[in-house]
Amino acid sequence: MKRKFLSVMHVPGKYVRAGIITIAVLLVILITGIMIAYNKRESILQATLQKAIRKAKTEYHLNLSVDKARFDGLQTVVFDNITVVPENRDSLAHISKLRVGVKLFPLLFGNVKFGELELSDGRISLIKRDSLRNYDFLFRKKNQDTTARTKLNLAELANNLLNKLLNKIPDNMDIRNFDLSYVGNKDSLRFFVSTATIKNGELRSTIQVNNNESVWHAQGEVEPGDKQFDISLFAEGKKVELPLLKRKYDLVLNFDTIHAQLRKVIHNGDGLRLKGTYAIRNLLINQPKIAAHDIVVPSGSVDADLMIGENYVSVDSSSVIHLKNITAKPFIKYTLRPNKIYEVKLHTDELDAQELFNSFPEGLFESLNGIKVTGTLQYDLNFRLDTSNPDAVQFDSRLNKKNFKIVSWGTTPLDKINNTFVYTPYEYGKPMRDIIVGPPNPNFTPLDNISANLKNAVLTAEDPSFYSHRGFVEESIRKSIATDFKEKAFKRGASTISMQLVKNVYLNRQKTLARKIEEILLVWLIENNHISGKSRMFETYLNLIEWGRNVYGIGEASRYYFGKLPADLTLGESIFLASIVPRPKKGLYFFEPDGSLRGSLRGYFKLIGGLMARKGLTAPDTNAYGFYSVRLKESLRQQIAPDTISIDTLMKDVDDDADTRSFLDRIFGKKKEKTDTLSMPPAKQHHPVQQQPADTVKTPAELRRERREQRRQERKREREAGYR
Repeated sequence: MKRKFLSVMHVPGKYVRAGIITIAVLLVILITGIMIAYNKRESILQATLQKAIRKAKTEYHLNLSVDKARFDGLQTVVFDNITVVPENRDSLAHISKLRVGVKLFPLLFGNVKFGELELSDGRISLIKRDSLRNYDFLFRKKNQDTTARTKLNLAELANNLLNKLLNKIPDNMDIRNFDLSYVGNKDSLRFFVSTATIKNGELRSTIQVNNNESVWHAQGEVEPGDKQFDISLFAEGKKVELPLLKRKYDLVLNFDTIHAQLRKVIHNGDGLRLKGTYAIRNLLINQPKIAAHDIVVPSGSVDADLMIGENYVSVDSSSVIHLKNITAKPFIKYTLRPNKIYEVKLHTDELDAQELFNSFPEGLFESLNGIKVTGTLQYDLNFRLDTSNPDAVQFDSRLNKKNFKIVSWGTTPLDKINNTFVYTPYEYGKPMRDIIVGPPNPNFTPLDNISANLKNAVLTAEDPSFYSHRGFVEESIRKSIATDFKEKAFKRGASTISMQLVKNVYLNRQKTLARKIEEILLVWLIENNHISGKSRMFETYLNLIEWGRNVYGIGEASRYYFGKLPADLTLGESIFLASIVPRPKKGLYFFEPDGSLRGSLRGYFKLIGGLMARKGLTAPDTNAYGFYSVRLKESLRQQIAPDTISIDTLMKDVDDDADTRSFLDRIFGKKKEKTDTLSMPPAKQHHPVQQQPADTVKTPAELRRERREQRRQERKREREAGYR
């Protein structure tokens, strides 16, 4: 049979013999090398260890010492009393005994894979004293040759990191009494691993947190050779929680169980594809800037299909988000070069509307609690921002309805604006007074009794397309995104009159992310389900918004500034009132002591008046559209002290105190933003300058100093109110 096979293959016998001899020689050389290495393994180990000690000293300024290192068999090394101490810093680590076994076959190809790991009585202590840290070496950059830089390949980097992580997970592991702690200037955290084992791919561990404050368990299956894992983390008899988050970020975050599963790693051309599932149960979040109350997510998960290419990272559209009983398909992509590009898409199929509302996290939208609806809803979001051309940003958000109907209201009846209701403005977080929005209030002014000049000026300045849009103006949102990105700060808003009305009538005055999202939902419900007509919404808006210090509604405003009825307002008076809507408490600051307007407002009058003229809402005017005819009523002029300080900056799109901090700092850091609170005690809310007794005479310089000091105190009080 052998001869027949060779004859068929036409291989001469001499070549076969030569091949056999070659293989035999190579095997002899390999065996000889292994024997030499085995005999010399102790000296090789010591040489390697000394090299590591020198490298730690020269490159990282670490004093590394090992009492004893020895081989136990062919592929297992045992270390006794390993100590790591950074120069002039606290001790970083100590391990009494470490036993490490590596796999020989991968080692032949330069890959170090652990076969076994045993660790007894280990300790790693991360310590920060003032500005000194014993882990600074982690952030020390090596000297690099700037002439030979290569482009970062994200797929290659991810693959290397994944391999290094999985290769360091041994097939068999036994860790006993391992202590990991962090001690900072004000905070501390400790994890004590009493046991952690991997046997036949099964992971079991017990972790004591903060001196037995709680006990965590990590359990599951780990198959590093197959690049798979399925691990769950949960606490013993309570939730998983880190009090450090509360102390540092005022953030309460806890959950029952978190689960992570990596099912498959696929090399796709030059890219890498990771398929997995990540889930959490009974997640609770409480942070003052996120929401006023606890947010609870009973169950949520994502089947993630992560794609990593040479220059991008993306969550593929085949991924699925599960939230209670609803699903959504996300697409998220970050492109690194040649330009940084951010892309986000979200798509849902038609969802049962009631199931959707029931799936909202508890505590997120208070006003919608208990709402009953029928029909279906379907949502699509498309966002794309190329940082090289932010003005071309794409933003399209659509919530489509089919046979959608509100059967009954939840906590808040959204139709209350159709009838007389009570509005309560808040200052310093406290209610100021109740304002009846309706005929029982003598200051309430029906829309037909308000000057057309005022209505047109406010619409032109605040929301020109109010009567045609359905609550949102996507072009304004796009411009807002582009401006904010270019300025690296929240410089431009995109609120419509509908959004401002909902904010005032239905929502609390706390500035949180949840309230902003709730505002958007309520606007959609009111506008797209015709709960209230546009004219009634505009009438309500004009009768409750703030126009000055404790001045609410156009009826009070027209009398306060000009001693007139709203029907009698001139074009100039109307444009002035429109100008102070974004900054009502600064209304009197725009007047000179003689009652005329400051010159800084003239450009605004030309802008708004010109826009009105182009729409045919007023006649063209070369005299600044009534600017020179506006006069503050006589009784208020004596409250305006001479002041040489220019206030041109008041005409910016937003206040000078625009928050320029990073997103994470704005979310979790200390508060910076102003609130809609009074800048002065209620007893003085009408007057930017206190009225002096009749027998007191002050020089203009003294009045200016007093005015500046009062403004400084007002800003201080506003900041303090923002921290409450």
